[in-house]
Amino acid sequence: MKHLLTASLLCFACLQGFAEDGSRLWLRADATAKAVVTANKKSTTISIAVEELQTQWRGAAVSLKIKNIKADKEEFSITGDERGITITSPSEKGLLYGAYHLLRLQATNGLKYPLNIQESPKYNLRILNHWDNLDGTVERGYAGRSIWRWDELPAVVSPRYKEYARANASIGINATVLNNVNASPQILQSDMLAKAKVVADVLRPYGIQVFLSVNFSSPTVLGGLPTSDPLDAAVQRWWKDKANEIYKLIPDFGGFLVKANSEGQPGPQDFGRTHAEGANMLADALKPHKGIVMWRAFVYSPSNDDRAKQAYMEFMPLDGLFRDNVVIQVKNGPIDFQPREPFSPLFGAMHKTDVMAEVQITQEYLGHANHLAFLAPMWKEFLDSDTYGNGSGSPVANTITAMAGVANIGDETNWNGHHFAQANWYAFGRLAWNPQLSADAIADEWLRQTFSQKDAFVEPVKAMMLQSWDAVVNYMMPLGLHHIFAVGHHYGPEPWGVIPGGRPDWQPWYFHNADAAGVGFNRTKTGSDAINQYHSPLKERLYDIETCPEELLLWFHHADWNHKMHSGRSLWAELCYKYDLGVQQAREFQKVWDRQEGALDTERFHAVQSRLKIQSRDAVWWRDACLLYFQEFAKQPIPYDIERPVHDLSDLKQIKLKISNHENAKR
Repeated sequence: MKHLLTASLLCFACLQGFAEDGSRLWLRADATAKAVVTANKKSTTISIAVEELQTQWRGAAVSLKIKNIKADKEEFSITGDERGITITSPSEKGLLYGAYHLLRLQATNGLKYPLNIQESPKYNLRILNHWDNLDGTVERGYAGRSIWRWDELPAVVSPRYKEYARANASIGINATVLNNVNASPQILQSDMLAKAKVVADVLRPYGIQVFLSVNFSSPTVLGGLPTSDPLDAAVQRWWKDKANEIYKLIPDFGGFLVKANSEGQPGPQDFGRTHAEGANMLADALKPHKGIVMWRAFVYSPSNDDRAKQAYMEFMPLDGLFRDNVVIQVKNGPIDFQPREPFSPLFGAMHKTDVMAEVQITQEYLGHANHLAFLAPMWKEFLDSDTYGNGSGSPVANTITAMAGVANIGDETNWNGHHFAQANWYAFGRLAWNPQLSADAIADEWLRQTFSQKDAFVEPVKAMMLQSWDAVVNYMMPLGLHHIFAVGHHYGPEPWGVIPGGRPDWQPWYFHNADAAGVGFNRTKTGSDAINQYHSPLKERLYDIETCPEELLLWFHHADWNHKMHSGRSLWAELCYKYDLGVQQAREFQKVWDRQEGALDTERFHAVQSRLKIQSRDAVWWRDACLLYFQEFAKQPIPYDIERPVHDLSDLKQIKLKISNHENAKR
């Protein structure tokens, strides 16, 4: 058992000082070109576009042209051939995005003359949410401390801010929330706003707007008011004055992100008011400045109601009651960023209110910065899912107006902890710009820019990336199992976990409900009936255990251990095969990567190799813990043609990791 702990949970040092340390992300082109680039307008943003092309573009002369000026329009066109190329846009930002797109084509062997490219973002707001605290810690962050050095600002401006802005602009991300949704009221103090202004000034030339998460009780905590009731005139005045103060410092400030009446955070319900009344009060304060409120729908409270139902139950009655500068930010699934979830039923349901999707780039539930889990396939499954909100052909991607990604960025040299975690930052930006892109195309782009353009490297490693999310689901929680993580840090398995005196919906058993009859959460009419929150004909398909997608079977059904699966195996046997498949997939990733030795720099090769070893050992840990635990209920043998568990359940139950929410949990 000691060997398991020391091997699987070994803490790796930061990759400081390596010649190939990952700090350049996917922006690794030689800056030695001397391209001829002209522009018909001058500005700081256009100068950035010109410089990027001048130093990296190795083709014909490039002309940047602004036509039909509209500062808020980000589309661009690229036309021309080997004799000359023109990038046209109605805005400075559009020209910058066009420049990066042309360089991306060059870096990925994607240039095909003559060029006739038209690009326009699907969503106007493509935003990162930093769960960074003012003390430098990062909630659910696994790549070091926050890149925002609040203790040094405004006097000292880290060069990382500019590098961060450049990386985001290169993939079309146009906004960022600087601080944690579990917001400290202190972020709105005048001295902190002066610091935020400096960050905004650095990001602005790269087309990035700054937003702040706010604490709903700020009028009481900072303003000394006796209440933070959104219908109180003094409270409304306080927020309007605060908005005026912010916009004097940051004229293009984006607005507020709010987590209210969720997990102990204050909110309008503390005063008998609705989410709409709370959001609208803030929206009114921001409206004169064209700011918006992103109001999170991640709400659940102690209740006998299925946790998966609560966001829908709270927000659907309010549809149409929000101001037009309020957008409801909804997590991709109805629980909490699980390895696999169905889409939240709020997508396709709120027809009178703008809804934006929130996905998690940081791998809170996916092996932190230890496991390779390329998330573009997950997000594609989500975005492509048909909500039937307007009849057949209503995918999630068409029901939302914006996308937010919870950032996986820290101050480690390679930004994300795991070199391959950079791909999820990249994939989020690309999909937020164009949700029609395939996971295959995104992985291909990232690999060719980050590691090598050689097909002999790209093709096998891309196949590994595209299988990685499926592998993690298999060895953690296949067939719709969810939230059976160790309590608190969400790293290892603990389906037996119990928080003494804790709420039922904080306990793993609440979600798996294993007993002698079977396993899974009954969300049919005989259970919580959460399925009824979906549209027909999807809900009818989910109600029927024979037509429910097997990858979500145990999310919606408490199924008999002997339930016959499509493979012909029983549920118990299928569960065993899935867990073992995940282990075999993780081991295959090691083989794929080991074959690449010599094809890339030794520093990044060995860093990734080390993480894949951890992932493979963790996969065995997950498989053994879950199968041995569930076997106590199923009382059936593990099929004899798959690998036997190598640990004892009693030993596995003794593993207690001490990982805080704010700790860089590289084990």
